[in-house]
Amino acid sequence: MEDAKEVFTPLVQKHGLHEAIGTPVDSSVYRSIVGSLQYLPLTRPDITHAVNLASQFKQNPNFVHLQAIKRILRYVKGTITHGLCFTSQSSLKLYGFSDAGWAGCATIRRSTTGYIIYLGANCVSWSSRKQNTVVRSSAEAEYSLSCYSY
Repeated sequence: MEDAKEVFTPLVQKHGLHEAIGTPVDSSVYRSIVGSLQYLPLTRPDITHAVNLASQFKQNPNFVHLQAIKRILRYVKGTITHGLCFTSQSSLKLYGFSDAGWAGCATIRRSTTGYIIYLGANCVSWSSRKQNTVVRSSAEAEYSLSCYSY
C-alpha cells in the first residue's frame, strides 16, 4: 500500500459492505489489517465509522470488504497530518454533547447513539454505538440514548 494512490474519503457512498455475496478472502489477513486499524480512531475520529463497519465482517470477509479496508488505508495515507490536537492553553470547562440517529443502519434498522465530552477545546472522551433495540421513532431513539449508562 506504500505506492497506493491517495483518496479523500474513507468510504464510497454506495459501499456495498453489507452484501453477503462476493469472492471470499483470507480472513487472517483481513483480521490483521482491521486489528491494526482499530487503534487509529483514538486520534482519528474521521475514520471511526469506516473502521467500525469493516470490523463487523472479520469472521467472513469477501473481496468487497478487502477493497474497503484498502480504501481506508489509502485515505489515511492522504490525510496523514490529520488528527486530534490537544492544547495546553485551553479552559477547564467541561462540555458534553449527545445525539441519536434514528434507524441509521439500513440492514438491521437500529439507531446509532453517541456522545462527545470536551475539556475546554480538547476532546477527552467520545463513544458511538448501535442501540440494542429497534426503535419506532426519533423521539424513542433519543429517549433510549438517555437510558444508556456510558
